[in-house]
This record gives sequence, C-alpha cells and structure tokens, in this order.
Amino acid sequence: MRKSVRNLILVGVGLTLTGSVLAAMAAADQRSTRVTSKMATYTVRRAPLSITLTETGTIKSRDQFIVKNQVEGRTSIIYVIDEGTLVKKGDLLIELDASALEDRLVDQQIQVENSEADHVSAKENLEVVKLQSQSNVAKAELDNQFAIEDKDKYLQGEWPKQLMEAETDVTLKDEELKRTTDEFNWSKRLYEEKYLSETEYRADELAMKRAQLQLALSEENLKLLKNFTHKRQLAELDSNIQQMELNLERVRREASSDLVQAEARLRARVAELKRQQDRLTKIEDQIAKTKMYAPADGMVVYATSSEFSWRGDTEPLDEGQEVRERQELIHLPTAESMMVRMQIHESSLGKVKIGQPVQIRIDALTEMNFTGRVTKIAPLPDAQSVFMNPDLKVYDTDVMIDGVHPELRTGMSCQATILIEEHIDAISVPMQSVVGRGGDSIVYVVNGNEAEPRKVQTGLDNKAMIHIVDGLKAGEQVLLVPPLTDDMSMSGTPSRPDESASANSSPARNQGGPSRGRSGGGNRP
Repeated sequence: MRKSVRNLILVGVGLTLTGSVLAAMAAADQRSTRVTSKMATYTVRRAPLSITLTETGTIKSRDQFIVKNQVEGRTSIIYVIDEGTLVKKGDLLIELDASALEDRLVDQQIQVENSEADHVSAKENLEVVKLQSQSNVAKAELDNQFAIEDKDKYLQGEWPKQLMEAETDVTLKDEELKRTTDEFNWSKRLYEEKYLSETEYRADELAMKRAQLQLALSEENLKLLKNFTHKRQLAELDSNIQQMELNLERVRREASSDLVQAEARLRARVAELKRQQDRLTKIEDQIAKTKMYAPADGMVVYATSSEFSWRGDTEPLDEGQEVRERQELIHLPTAESMMVRMQIHESSLGKVKIGQPVQIRIDALTEMNFTGRVTKIAPLPDAQSVFMNPDLKVYDTDVMIDGVHPELRTGMSCQATILIEEHIDAISVPMQSVVGRGGDSIVYVVNGNEAEPRKVQTGLDNKAMIHIVDGLKAGEQVLLVPPLTDDMSMSGTPSRPDESASANSSPARNQGGPSRGRSGGGNRP
C-alpha cells in the first residue's frame, strides 16, 4: 500500500516537471537574447555564392585494356614484364608454366589418333553393313519370288502333267486288262476243247489278274494324287510362299537394324572424335594462352597495384607466383583520355548530378588546373567501404577530364571540386549562424542590444556558407554563434548547424547535407 502511494506521488511530480519544461520551451520561442560585446556577429550582404563539393580522387584511364589469365586452374608465372614498362602491341607481357599442359597435349594427341582409327573402322563397317544388307534383302526377295513361281509352276505345269500321267496310266491299264481278259477268255475256250495246255491257260489267267491289279493300282494312284498328294503339294507351296515372305520381312528388318546400329556407331565415333579433337584444340589454345601479349601500346600497370585487399596481403606480380583463372594481371591504360574516380558520401549524393562541371587539381601537378564533367554515379554504395565500415555509404563517381593530357598518369591523387550551384547575387551566412529547431531553420538577428530569433528559408551550403533563400536582408546582422543557453532551453541540446541548413530545403536538397566522410570545402563569397 505504501509503495503504491509512493509511485503515485512520483508520477505526479514527473507530470508537473514535464508541464513546466513544455511551458518554458513555449515561452522561449518569443524570448530575445541580450547582445554583449563578447558575441561575434556577421553582417548579411549580397555577393556571388558558389555551392561546391570537394572530394579527393584518383586519376584513372578512361580506356584501358585488361589482360586476364585465361588458363584454367592455378598456374605459376615463369616470366613477367617489369611494371611501368612502355610496350608496343604484340610485346610479351607474361608467360605461364605450360609443362603440365604439354604433357596433357601428348596424351590427348594419342587419344585423337585412337578416335580417328575407331572412326575409320566405324565408317567402313557401315559400308560393309550396307552391302551385306542389300545382299541379304536381294536374296530373300529372290527366294520369295521363287516360292511364288514354284506354285505357279506346279499349278500350271507339274500338276496337269502328273494328273495326265496318272489318268493315262489308268487308261492303259484298263486297255491292258481288256486285252488280257479277251486273251484269257479265248484261252479258256481252247483249254476246254483241249486245244490249249493247262500251262498256257494258267499263264493267260495270270496275265489277266496282273492287269486287273495294275488297273486297280493305277486307279488308287490317281485317287491318291487327286485327294492327297495334290492338296499337300499346294499346302507346302503356300506355306513356302508365306515362309519366304516372313523371311523377307525379317531380313529387311535385320538389315534396317544393322544399318541403324552401324550408323549409330559411326555417329558415336564421330562425336567421340570431335570431342577428343575439341579437347586437343582446347589444350593447344590453353598452351597458347600461357603467353600473353600486349593488345595495344601502353604502359604496364600490375593489376595488384590497383587492387584493394582488406587483409593487406596483396603481393605484386612476380615470377613463381601462382595465379588463378580469370584473374586480372596487367592493365594497359591509354593516354588518350583520362578520368577521376572519387567517392561521394550518401549525405551529399542528392547534390551531385550527371553533367555538372568539375574543377580538378592534381597533387603532382599543382601548377596546372583541369576541368571535367560528372559522367557516372554508381547506383549502389562501394562494397569495400561497406565491408570495412557498415555505417559508411559512399558511391563511386566518375568525372571525365576534358581534353588530352599526356602528363597525367594512372594512380595520381587529385582533388575534384563539383560546382553544384552558382549564384551571381545571393544572401548567405556562415553555417554556424543557423540552428535547427524542429522543422525550422533559425538565425538570431541583432536588433539594438537584443538578438531576436527569426525563421529563415535555407538552400544548399558549401560547408562554409549557407544560402538564405528568404528571411534575411542585406545589411542585417546575425549572431555568428547562436546563444547556447537559449538554444538548450528550446530544444534540450544545441542543434547542429548542418541540421538548420536542410530544415526548409526541397526534398532533393534535404538529401544533400554536408559530407561526413572525405575532405571537402567550398568557396566563401
């Protein structure tokens, strides 16, 4: 119970204090600050104002040839040209160890020869199969034709002849029987009248019986020929025709199958030969790629010299070093056109546009000035910077340098100043004179012995001066440093000057606050 009462008392005291703070903040908006002799002021005036963004960068060749390792796997360097050497097109740059590839080349040549022999064998076998198939099909067709002709021969020749022979034999046997019967009848009469001996009589009787038997035999042969032999011969001939037709179909199918198999074997040997030849060509190509030549005139720059490694273990190219496939080895920049590669912090990204003019100062050529224009802004932040510091988002930006300058070299350091806006007659104040309060930008205008807070509309800044679009007039004085106590009473902590600079800006300008990353600055009017 006592704890609940204590909690209620604490809540009441907290609400009272909160109300007091809110009331004090509301009253502070209308409060002026007394100006003392220690307070620095700035007199507002109209003058030219340049809004610029300066970043450091590196000179790079706009057009450069990149020599990559195109040998598969990992290979050792046995020769590399010195960095900085001026080379002509066709000069040897790097030579890799090709001993293992040369051993593979010998083995592959043997494989190609074996495949060529198999290919020739398969090709000749196909021709043999074609001839053999044609021979087998022709023979089967001939056998089938002979079977059909045998039936025609039987029906139109042999059968009528056999039937005629059988019928003729029956007729002759019948006549022979009649003759022997007449002789037997005459012999019987003579035998009865005792004019013929019994032996002669029995001989004529035997001849008659023989004739009877021969006639019966001939009649049976004729019946057998008609009812059995002829039907069987027809069935055999029909069966033989059917068998020859089936044999012809089988031979044709076997020939087609053998031909398909031979053609498939030949195609397989052709494919295998091509595969082995492609391997041989690839190995020869890989051996040729172990020697890398200059694609154009230029100065040799090792790719490792321009690579960044967060581990710090990137070593320059040297003989004996192993390189991997597709690794960039050498850059050959051309001096025809150069560019600046710099990085823009995300807070300033909204200020930079394609086509904006740029003033460039080279650290090694301080007496010379160069000009250019923004030509490319990366759509994504630099991955290496994000990896090193996830809170740092910078975008690679390219500036093309106008003209041809042979004195420029890849890798030179420079400072590039981008001209974002240029005003011939503008009102501006130092950035520290402006403080942010909520969504407003506030300056303290000196009026007699008092400094009154006033809302102003701001534009962009150049990290030194901020453009005042509306709210101030030339001749007015503002506090160079706003009163800390008043600012604290209004917002609890002092506001940063760059927050006030973007308070009343357009959406595009709100993105372009001062850079928190690399060096920068501007031109004070």
